[in-house]
Amino acid sequence: MSSNKYCIIMAGGVGSRLWPLSRNTRPKQFIDFLSTGRSLMQMTIDRAAHIVPKERILIVTNEKYRDLVESQAEGIPAENLLYEPYRRNTAPCIAYAVYKLFSKDPDATVMITPSDHAITDECNFVDTMSAVMDYAATHDQLFTIGIKPTFPNTNFGYIQFNKDVNTGDTPKRGYQVKTFTEKPDLDLATVFFESGEFLWNSGIFIFNLKTIKAEMERYLPEMTDLFNPKGKKVYNTAGEKDFIEHSYNNSPSISIDYGVMEKTRKAWVFPADFGWSDLGTWESVFEYAAGKDAEGNIIHGNTIISGTNGSVVISKNPKKLIVVKGLDNYLVVDSDNALMVCPRRDEQVKEILVDLTAQDKGEYL
Repeated sequence: MSSNKYCIIMAGGVGSRLWPLSRNTRPKQFIDFLSTGRSLMQMTIDRAAHIVPKERILIVTNEKYRDLVESQAEGIPAENLLYEPYRRNTAPCIAYAVYKLFSKDPDATVMITPSDHAITDECNFVDTMSAVMDYAATHDQLFTIGIKPTFPNTNFGYIQFNKDVNTGDTPKRGYQVKTFTEKPDLDLATVFFESGEFLWNSGIFIFNLKTIKAEMERYLPEMTDLFNPKGKKVYNTAGEKDFIEHSYNNSPSISIDYGVMEKTRKAWVFPADFGWSDLGTWESVFEYAAGKDAEGNIIHGNTIISGTNGSVVISKNPKKLIVVKGLDNYLVVDSDNALMVCPRRDEQVKEILVDLTAQDKGEYL
Protein backbone atom coordinates (compact mmCIF):
# COMPACT_ATOMS: atom_id res chain seq x y z
CA MET A 1 0.00 0.00 0.00
CA SER A 2 1.31 3.45 -0.95
CA SER A 3 1.96 5.68 2.03
CA ASN A 4 0.21 8.56 0.23
CA LYS A 5 -3.16 6.86 -0.24
CA TYR A 6 -6.05 7.86 2.02
CA CYS A 7 -9.80 7.31 2.28
CA ILE A 8 -12.30 9.94 3.41
CA ILE A 9 -15.70 8.60 4.50
CA MET A 10 -18.63 11.02 4.54
CA ALA A 11 -20.95 9.98 7.37
CA GLY A 12 -23.02 13.03 8.24
CA GLY A 13 -26.22 12.41 6.28
CA VAL A 14 -29.72 11.89 7.68
CA GLY A 15 -31.24 9.18 5.45
CA SER A 16 -34.80 10.35 6.07
CA ARG A 17 -36.29 8.28 3.22
CA LEU A 18 -35.58 5.12 5.24
CA TRP A 19 -37.83 6.22 8.08
CA PRO A 20 -38.82 4.89 10.61
CA LEU A 21 -35.58 2.89 11.03
CA SER A 22 -33.40 5.83 10.03
CA ARG A 23 -33.93 8.79 12.37
CA ASN A 24 -32.35 12.20 12.90
CA THR A 25 -30.69 10.86 16.04
CA ARG A 26 -29.53 7.59 14.46
CA PRO A 27 -29.41 7.77 10.66
CA LYS A 28 -29.08 4.86 8.29
CA GLN A 29 -25.27 4.72 8.11
CA PHE A 30 -25.14 3.62 11.75
CA ILE A 31 -27.74 0.86 11.30
CA ASP A 32 -27.33 -2.79 10.28
CA PHE A 33 -29.75 -2.57 7.37
CA LEU A 34 -28.58 -5.77 5.70
CA SER A 35 -28.60 -7.94 8.86
CA THR A 36 -24.87 -8.67 8.61
CA GLY A 37 -24.00 -7.70 12.18
CA ARG A 38 -22.24 -4.58 10.85
CA SER A 39 -23.67 -1.13 10.23
CA LEU A 40 -23.39 0.40 6.76
CA MET A 41 -20.59 2.67 8.00
CA GLN A 42 -18.70 -0.25 9.51
CA MET A 43 -19.00 -2.13 6.22
CA THR A 44 -17.62 0.94 4.44
CA ILE A 45 -14.64 1.02 6.82
CA ASP A 46 -14.07 -2.70 6.28
CA ARG A 47 -13.93 -2.22 2.49
CA ALA A 48 -11.66 0.79 2.71
CA ALA A 49 -9.27 -1.07 5.00
CA HIS A 50 -8.48 -3.43 2.11
CA ILE A 51 -7.19 -0.42 0.16
CA VAL A 52 -5.54 1.77 2.80
CA PRO A 53 -4.62 1.04 6.45
CA LYS A 54 -7.06 2.27 9.08
CA GLU A 55 -4.67 4.96 10.26
CA ARG A 56 -5.18 6.60 6.85
CA ILE A 57 -8.98 6.49 6.93
CA LEU A 58 -10.73 9.75 7.88
CA ILE A 59 -14.41 10.00 8.79
CA VAL A 60 -16.32 13.28 8.50
CA THR A 61 -19.63 13.38 10.37
CA ASN A 62 -21.93 15.68 12.27
CA GLU A 63 -21.03 16.61 15.84
CA LYS A 64 -24.33 15.16 17.08
CA TYR A 65 -23.17 11.69 15.91
CA ARG A 66 -19.90 11.78 17.85
CA ASP A 67 -20.87 8.97 20.23
CA LEU A 68 -22.20 6.77 17.40
CA VAL A 69 -19.05 7.21 15.31
CA GLU A 70 -16.68 6.63 18.21
CA SER A 71 -18.51 3.42 19.14
CA GLN A 72 -18.42 2.06 15.57
CA ALA A 73 -15.10 3.32 14.13
CA GLU A 74 -12.93 0.55 15.54
CA GLY A 75 -9.25 1.08 14.83
CA ILE A 76 -9.64 4.60 13.38
CA PRO A 77 -7.40 7.08 15.23
CA ALA A 78 -9.31 9.75 17.17
CA GLU A 79 -7.56 12.52 15.25
CA ASN A 80 -9.03 11.09 12.03
CA LEU A 81 -12.62 11.67 13.20
CA LEU A 82 -13.71 15.06 11.88
CA TYR A 83 -16.86 16.63 13.33
CA GLU A 84 -18.96 19.15 11.43
CA PRO A 85 -20.87 21.63 13.62
CA TYR A 86 -23.58 22.10 10.96
CA ARG A 87 -24.79 20.30 7.83
CA ARG A 88 -23.55 22.11 4.75
CA ASN A 89 -23.73 19.37 2.08
CA THR A 90 -20.74 17.57 0.55
CA ALA A 91 -18.52 20.42 -0.70
CA PRO A 92 -17.71 21.87 2.77
CA CYS A 93 -17.39 18.32 4.11
CA ILE A 94 -14.78 17.51 1.46
CA ALA A 95 -13.07 20.89 1.86
CA TYR A 96 -12.62 20.31 5.60
CA ALA A 97 -11.04 16.89 5.05
CA VAL A 98 -8.93 18.00 2.07
CA TYR A 99 -7.41 21.04 3.75
CA LYS A 100 -6.79 19.20 7.01
CA LEU A 101 -5.07 16.36 5.15
CA PHE A 102 -3.19 18.79 2.88
CA SER A 103 -1.59 20.40 5.93
CA LYS A 104 -0.19 16.97 6.79
CA ASP A 105 0.47 15.28 3.42
CA PRO A 106 0.10 17.52 0.33
CA ASP A 107 1.10 14.65 -1.96
CA ALA A 108 -1.83 12.48 -0.88
CA THR A 109 -4.29 10.75 -3.21
CA VAL A 110 -7.75 10.22 -1.73
CA MET A 111 -10.81 8.10 -2.28
CA ILE A 112 -13.93 9.86 -1.01
CA THR A 113 -16.95 7.68 -0.39
CA PRO A 114 -20.33 7.95 1.28
CA SER A 115 -20.84 5.76 4.34
CA ASP A 116 -24.15 4.20 3.32
CA HIS A 117 -23.42 2.22 0.17
CA ALA A 118 -23.78 -1.51 -0.26
CA ILE A 119 -21.30 -3.44 -2.42
CA THR A 120 -21.75 -7.06 -3.49
CA ASP A 121 -18.42 -7.80 -5.18
CA GLU A 122 -15.89 -6.39 -2.72
CA CYS A 123 -12.86 -7.88 -4.51
CA ASN A 124 -13.88 -6.09 -7.70
CA PHE A 125 -14.43 -2.90 -5.68
CA VAL A 126 -10.97 -3.07 -4.11
CA ASP A 127 -9.29 -3.77 -7.46
CA THR A 128 -11.15 -0.89 -9.14
CA MET A 129 -10.47 1.66 -6.41
CA SER A 130 -6.80 0.70 -6.15
CA ALA A 131 -6.28 1.00 -9.91
CA VAL A 132 -8.03 4.37 -10.13
CA MET A 133 -6.08 5.72 -7.14
CA ASP A 134 -2.83 4.68 -8.79
CA TYR A 135 -3.85 6.54 -11.94
CA ALA A 136 -5.15 9.62 -10.12
CA ALA A 137 -1.92 10.01 -8.16
CA THR A 138 -0.07 11.20 -11.28
CA HIS A 139 -2.86 12.82 -13.32
CA ASP A 140 -4.31 16.30 -13.02
CA GLN A 141 -7.96 15.29 -13.26
CA LEU A 142 -10.93 14.64 -10.99
CA PHE A 143 -12.26 11.09 -11.17
CA THR A 144 -15.59 9.67 -10.18
CA ILE A 145 -16.95 6.14 -10.34
CA GLY A 146 -19.89 5.46 -12.62
CA ILE A 147 -21.99 2.34 -12.19
CA LYS A 148 -23.18 0.47 -15.26
CA PRO A 149 -26.99 0.78 -15.05
CA THR A 150 -29.11 -2.36 -14.98
CA PHE A 151 -32.46 -0.59 -15.51
CA PRO A 152 -33.76 3.02 -15.92
CA ASN A 153 -33.61 3.99 -12.24
CA THR A 154 -35.06 7.42 -11.41
CA ASN A 155 -33.49 7.59 -7.93
CA PHE A 156 -29.91 8.07 -9.16
CA GLY A 157 -28.07 10.83 -10.98
CA TYR A 158 -26.53 9.98 -14.37
CA ILE A 159 -23.15 10.66 -15.97
CA GLN A 160 -22.75 10.82 -19.75
CA PHE A 161 -19.25 9.93 -20.92
CA ASN A 162 -17.27 10.44 -24.11
CA LYS A 163 -16.34 7.04 -25.51
CA ASP A 164 -13.76 8.59 -27.83
CA VAL A 165 -11.73 10.32 -25.10
CA ASN A 166 -10.35 7.81 -22.64
CA THR A 167 -7.31 6.81 -20.62
CA GLY A 168 -6.23 4.26 -23.19
CA ASP A 169 -4.76 0.88 -22.34
CA THR A 170 -4.85 1.12 -18.54
CA PRO A 171 -5.87 -1.58 -16.04
CA LYS A 172 -9.20 0.23 -15.67
CA ARG A 173 -10.26 2.49 -18.51
CA GLY A 174 -11.66 5.92 -17.69
CA TYR A 175 -13.55 8.37 -19.92
CA GLN A 176 -13.97 12.11 -20.12
CA VAL A 177 -17.30 13.28 -18.72
CA LYS A 178 -19.74 14.99 -21.09
CA THR A 179 -22.63 15.83 -18.75
CA PHE A 180 -24.06 15.26 -15.30
CA THR A 181 -27.83 14.93 -14.90
CA GLU A 182 -29.72 14.89 -11.61
CA LYS A 183 -32.42 12.29 -11.00
CA PRO A 184 -34.41 12.15 -14.26
CA ASP A 185 -38.02 11.17 -14.80
CA LEU A 186 -38.74 7.67 -16.10
CA ASP A 187 -38.89 8.66 -19.77
CA LEU A 188 -35.51 10.38 -19.66
CA ALA A 189 -33.97 7.61 -17.54
CA THR A 190 -35.14 5.12 -20.16
CA VAL A 191 -33.44 7.13 -22.93
CA PHE A 192 -30.25 7.25 -20.87
CA PHE A 193 -30.34 3.52 -20.17
CA GLU A 194 -30.99 2.50 -23.76
CA SER A 195 -28.32 4.81 -25.20
CA GLY A 196 -25.42 3.01 -23.51
CA GLU A 197 -23.69 6.37 -22.98
CA PHE A 198 -24.73 6.93 -19.38
CA LEU A 199 -23.68 5.58 -16.00
CA TRP A 200 -25.24 5.93 -12.57
CA ASN A 201 -23.46 8.54 -10.46
CA SER A 202 -22.11 6.64 -7.45
CA GLY A 203 -20.96 9.70 -5.48
CA ILE A 204 -17.51 8.11 -5.06
CA PHE A 205 -14.59 10.39 -5.98
CA ILE A 206 -10.85 9.83 -6.40
CA PHE A 207 -8.22 12.51 -6.92
CA ASN A 208 -4.90 13.81 -5.69
CA LEU A 209 -5.17 16.66 -3.20
CA LYS A 210 -3.40 19.24 -5.34
CA THR A 211 -5.93 18.85 -8.15
CA ILE A 212 -9.11 18.94 -6.06
CA LYS A 213 -7.76 21.81 -3.98
CA ALA A 214 -7.03 23.87 -7.11
CA GLU A 215 -10.43 23.15 -8.66
CA MET A 216 -12.33 23.97 -5.45
CA GLU A 217 -10.41 27.23 -5.18
CA ARG A 218 -11.29 28.02 -8.79
CA TYR A 219 -15.01 27.27 -8.64
CA LEU A 220 -15.83 27.74 -4.94
CA PRO A 221 -13.51 30.53 -3.76
CA GLU A 222 -16.02 31.91 -1.27
CA MET A 223 -16.04 28.53 0.46
CA THR A 224 -12.36 27.63 0.23
CA ASP A 225 -11.38 31.05 1.59
CA LEU A 226 -13.06 29.94 4.81
CA PHE A 227 -11.15 26.67 5.08
CA ASN A 228 -7.79 27.55 3.59
CA PRO A 229 -5.66 30.59 4.56
CA LYS A 230 -5.87 30.58 8.33
CA GLY A 231 -6.58 26.87 8.42
CA LYS A 232 -3.02 25.92 7.54
CA LYS A 233 -2.01 27.29 10.92
CA VAL A 234 -4.72 25.68 13.02
CA TYR A 235 -5.40 22.23 11.57
CA ASN A 236 -4.30 19.49 13.95
CA THR A 237 -4.00 22.02 16.80
CA ALA A 238 -6.20 23.03 19.73
CA GLY A 239 -7.59 25.89 17.66
CA GLU A 240 -9.07 23.66 14.96
CA LYS A 241 -12.53 23.30 16.55
CA ASP A 242 -13.20 27.04 16.83
CA PHE A 243 -11.81 27.61 13.33
CA ILE A 244 -14.12 24.95 11.86
CA GLU A 245 -17.10 26.35 13.79
CA HIS A 246 -16.50 29.73 12.15
CA SER A 247 -15.89 28.18 8.72
CA TYR A 248 -19.10 26.16 8.74
CA ASN A 249 -21.13 29.02 10.20
CA ASN A 250 -20.23 31.15 7.17
CA SER A 251 -20.02 28.47 4.49
CA PRO A 252 -22.64 28.03 1.76
CA SER A 253 -24.48 24.72 1.64
CA ILE A 254 -23.52 23.17 -1.69
CA SER A 255 -22.71 19.75 -3.11
CA ILE A 256 -19.34 18.91 -4.63
CA ASP A 257 -21.22 17.74 -7.75
CA TYR A 258 -22.92 21.08 -8.36
CA GLY A 259 -20.10 23.24 -7.02
CA VAL A 260 -17.17 21.61 -8.83
CA MET A 261 -17.79 18.42 -10.84
CA GLU A 262 -20.47 19.92 -13.11
CA LYS A 263 -18.29 22.96 -13.84
CA THR A 264 -14.74 21.65 -14.10
CA ARG A 265 -13.18 20.59 -17.40
CA LYS A 266 -11.22 17.94 -15.54
CA ALA A 267 -14.07 15.54 -14.75
CA TRP A 268 -13.49 11.91 -15.75
CA VAL A 269 -15.41 8.76 -14.95
CA PHE A 270 -14.36 5.13 -14.55
CA PRO A 271 -17.17 2.65 -15.28
CA ALA A 272 -17.58 -0.07 -12.65
CA ASP A 273 -19.77 -3.08 -12.05
CA PHE A 274 -19.31 -4.35 -8.50
CA GLY A 275 -22.89 -4.75 -7.31
CA TRP A 276 -23.53 -1.25 -6.02
CA SER A 277 -26.49 0.40 -4.32
CA ASP A 278 -26.69 3.59 -2.28
CA LEU A 279 -29.59 2.19 -0.22
CA GLY A 280 -31.21 5.60 -0.24
CA THR A 281 -34.83 4.43 -0.25
CA TRP A 282 -36.87 1.45 0.82
CA GLU A 283 -37.27 0.59 -2.84
CA SER A 284 -33.47 0.43 -3.26
CA VAL A 285 -33.24 -1.76 -0.15
CA PHE A 286 -35.88 -4.06 -1.65
CA GLU A 287 -34.09 -4.23 -5.00
CA TYR A 288 -30.68 -4.90 -3.45
CA ALA A 289 -31.49 -7.26 -0.59
CA ALA A 290 -30.76 -10.94 -0.91
CA GLY A 291 -32.64 -13.67 0.89
CA LYS A 292 -36.18 -12.88 -0.24
CA ASP A 293 -38.71 -15.63 0.49
CA ALA A 294 -40.59 -17.58 -2.20
CA GLU A 295 -43.14 -14.77 -2.53
CA GLY A 296 -40.47 -12.12 -2.94
CA ASN A 297 -40.77 -10.66 0.56
CA ILE A 298 -37.99 -9.26 2.74
CA ILE A 299 -38.70 -10.39 6.30
CA HIS A 300 -36.74 -9.59 9.46
CA GLY A 301 -37.67 -10.05 13.09
CA ASN A 302 -40.48 -11.70 14.99
CA THR A 303 -43.09 -12.00 12.25
CA ILE A 304 -45.80 -14.25 10.78
CA ILE A 305 -46.50 -13.68 7.07
CA SER A 306 -49.39 -15.08 5.06
CA GLY A 307 -50.77 -14.32 1.60
CA THR A 308 -48.29 -11.49 1.17
CA ASN A 309 -46.10 -10.77 -1.86
CA GLY A 310 -43.30 -8.36 -2.76
CA SER A 311 -43.33 -6.67 0.63
CA VAL A 312 -40.83 -5.51 3.25
CA VAL A 313 -41.74 -6.60 6.77
CA ILE A 314 -39.31 -5.61 9.54
CA SER A 315 -39.72 -5.82 13.30
CA LYS A 316 -36.91 -4.59 15.55
CA ASN A 317 -38.56 -5.59 18.83
CA PRO A 318 -38.01 -9.31 19.53
CA LYS A 319 -40.76 -9.24 22.18
CA LYS A 320 -43.33 -7.90 19.71
CA LEU A 321 -44.96 -10.16 17.12
CA ILE A 322 -45.86 -8.61 13.75
CA VAL A 323 -48.58 -10.49 11.81
CA VAL A 324 -49.12 -9.56 8.16
CA LYS A 325 -51.75 -11.13 5.92
CA GLY A 326 -52.98 -10.35 2.43
CA LEU A 327 -50.70 -7.49 1.42
CA ASP A 328 -48.95 -7.03 -1.91
CA ASN A 329 -46.03 -4.64 -2.41
CA TYR A 330 -46.25 -3.03 1.02
CA LEU A 331 -43.88 -1.69 3.66
CA VAL A 332 -44.49 -2.79 7.24
CA VAL A 333 -41.66 -1.41 9.36
CA ASP A 334 -41.79 -1.35 13.17
CA SER A 335 -39.11 0.57 15.05
CA ASP A 336 -39.04 1.87 18.61
CA ASN A 337 -41.92 4.33 18.85
CA ALA A 338 -43.19 4.26 15.26
CA LEU A 339 -44.91 1.73 12.99
CA MET A 340 -45.23 2.45 9.27
CA VAL A 341 -47.64 0.58 6.99
CA CYS A 342 -47.89 1.89 3.44
CA PRO A 343 -47.54 0.86 -0.22
CA ARG A 344 -43.96 0.06 -1.26
CA ARG A 345 -43.45 3.24 -3.28
CA ASP A 346 -40.89 5.92 -2.56
CA GLU A 347 -43.37 8.77 -2.91
CA GLN A 348 -45.48 7.28 -0.11
CA VAL A 349 -42.63 7.61 2.41
CA LYS A 350 -41.96 11.18 1.23
CA GLU A 351 -45.61 12.06 1.88
CA ILE A 352 -45.45 10.51 5.36
CA LEU A 353 -42.42 12.63 6.27
CA VAL A 354 -44.22 15.77 5.07
CA ASP A 355 -47.29 14.82 7.07
CA LEU A 356 -45.26 14.28 10.25
CA THR A 357 -43.82 17.78 9.96
CA ALA A 358 -47.16 19.37 9.08
CA GLN A 359 -48.92 17.66 12.00
CA ASP A 360 -46.26 18.75 14.50
CA LYS A 361 -44.88 15.23 14.92
CA GLY A 362 -41.26 16.22 14.36
CA GLU A 363 -40.12 14.34 17.45
CA TYR A 364 -40.70 11.10 15.51
CA LEU A 365 -38.41 12.04 12.62
